Amino acid sequence: MDSPYSPLEFELLNAWQRDFPLLSRPFAAVGEKIGVTEGNPRGTGETAVLATLARLQRRGAVSRVGAVFAPRRIGASTLAALAAPPARLEEVAALVSRRPEVNHNYQREHHYNLWFVATASDQSRLAETLDAIAAATGCPVMSLPLQEEFHIDLGFDLAGKDGKAVRAHPCLGNEASPAPPSAEDQALMAALQPGLELVARPFARLAERAGMSETAVLARIGAWLEAGIVKRFGVVVRHHELGYRANAMTVFDVPDDQVSAIGARLAREDGVTLCYRRARHLPEWPYNIYCMVHGRSREEVLPVIERLCRVAGHPCEALFSLRRFKQCGARYFGDAAS
Repeated sequence: MDSPYSPLEFELLNAWQRDFPLLSRPFAAVGEKIGVTEGNPRGTGETAVLATLARLQRRGAVSRVGAVFAPRRIGASTLAALAAPPARLEEVAALVSRRPEVNHNYQREHHYNLWFVATASDQSRLAETLDAIAAATGCPVMSLPLQEEFHIDLGFDLAGKDGKAVRAHPCLGNEASPAPPSAEDQALMAALQPGLELVARPFARLAERAGMSETAVLARIGAWLEAGIVKRFGVVVRHHELGYRANAMTVFDVPDDQVSAIGARLAREDGVTLCYRRARHLPEWPYNIYCMVHGRSREEVLPVIERLCRVAGHPCEALFSLRRFKQCGARYFGDAAS
């Protein structure tokens, strides 16, 4: 099947989801690496890269260029769900999406039909957010915090046959949460949350917003990558716009003493883009292992789900997404932090 993207678009989408240059003029470095030169009719390499990324962002294929922070290394986060009355689904979804703490909000095929991810600077603010959502919607909220990571990356290989990450990095962050970030770190994280501005010197612009020097910003981001606080830094794509339109949250109820072993096996399987353990919410929600499976169609995803059940040795339930109400980068710290 022919790619809907030009060679330069494809290269930026597929090869630069991580390892983005931490340099004063990163887009010039990307252009040089790709081989977009001064003689290119689109202008300089830097100009061509910036214009192409801006176009991809307008098309919705690129969410942002920036950091993907590791869960549980900063702030607090949870996957949450509620059962919205079908007649009120859009109203309830709008109330949930309105919250700046909510970064993903999907309708899924289940009695619990609205699933969202919420983040905050700490657990108390996260709890306040969930309480506020429950009060505003009139729907009890089920919170399912992360307990163990097996594979979390969210990279997509456009050249492959499935949505498996280009290079899966080992998961970090299963240890107890570290000390809260300093005020200076919080300011930089808050400024970085929306992504880099598509300008020649984006880190200088980021430094202005955070009240730091460009040199300090580059060093700090590099240190976060080294420590695993940032899982990857680069082009963050939207899977739906890239053709991965079948999104199934596949859940298992596994005995607690088998979770780590089974989760590690599932994380290695082709087609699994995310795999982690979350807290059960008994009696209504007994599941403790989650695998996200992304594919171009339901017909492509269903055999993967069947294979995962065989690998796990346990039955599963698959909740396909029906609508995406919101998708953006996580907001751990509000604008006041910057």
